[in-house]
Amino acid sequence: MRQLRSAENSRRELVLKWPVSIRIGLKAMVASLVMCGVIVGIATLSLMAGTMQVSVADVLRALNGQAEGIIHTVVVEWRLPRAIAAIVFGAGLGVSGAIFQSLTKNPLGSPDIIGFSSGSYTGALLVLLGTGSISFIAVASGAIVGGIGTAILVYVLAFRGGSKGFRLIIVGIAISAMLSSVNSILLLRGEAGAAFTAAAWGIGSLNEVSREQVTPASIMVIVIIATAMLQSRPLREMELGDDTARAHGVSVEKSRILLMATAVALTAIPTAVMGPATFVALAAPQMAKRVAGASRSLFPAAAMGALLLLGADFIAQRLIRGTILPVGAVTLSLGGLYLVWLLFMQARRKPL
Repeated sequence: MRQLRSAENSRRELVLKWPVSIRIGLKAMVASLVMCGVIVGIATLSLMAGTMQVSVADVLRALNGQAEGIIHTVVVEWRLPRAIAAIVFGAGLGVSGAIFQSLTKNPLGSPDIIGFSSGSYTGALLVLLGTGSISFIAVASGAIVGGIGTAILVYVLAFRGGSKGFRLIIVGIAISAMLSSVNSILLLRGEAGAAFTAAAWGIGSLNEVSREQVTPASIMVIVIIATAMLQSRPLREMELGDDTARAHGVSVEKSRILLMATAVALTAIPTAVMGPATFVALAAPQMAKRVAGASRSLFPAAAMGALLLLGADFIAQRLIRGTILPVGAVTLSLGGLYLVWLLFMQARRKPL
């Protein structure tokens, strides 16, 4: 019966053969398109709502370059970069989480849990507190180096006759705990003004993002997401087991390292701009799987990540009148509730 269902599901897949072959489940495609529609709706509301209310017609005129004065400034200069950052960075975090959960074959295998987000934060802190520079290039470089360095450390410590998903998670949790202590020490020993700025940034916030930061970061994230999509076949094969993947011609360790580097970059770049947005990478792939079915495609995870971060930022701006909360505070609260629910449902299926 399971074989019949697998064959039926395989016939319900859409294969895109230009410029490369990408296999997408039809249900996943439909679910992704629906989520994209919701994203467009929330983004439109984000451009309209605020201290200054803007109509849909004014938003369209501003996006077409036909609006001038305060409407152009509010929509294009202030609100649009924030919305784009939430969509693109959320998509990147969703894909990153999906890759790690696939590699580890564990729903807890996300950059938040394994420690790569903490490593990116450590690298950015060293730049912010060590040099006093707030340059995007400098902070982004520090975050990427910190994330990749943490990934290499976790991979080396977890490697024993081949890296195993469970070992990666356990080692990653330990490294994450140590890095959290290092981050606290850095903040306590840093100069008061710089430490306060770094601590506020470390919550995860889109409040201070600008077009100059969002444009290059978004381009990098989009390119890396496209690179991740091109690696979907090795990712699918490795989900069936390393031996099966090798039998199908996949270089397992090489593909795993490349996928991990891709996922780390998708975590580090958003972290460099807005700080760590906790739980997006953890929750997005799981929620996408529930909505889109048991598809291995990364498209639903990207769409769900964008939807979660954009929705969380919309809530953060309007939850408390007169106060704009950091988006990380909202994702942390919602993600914590989701994690409790996930553990509760897991305990019901398999009592501890």
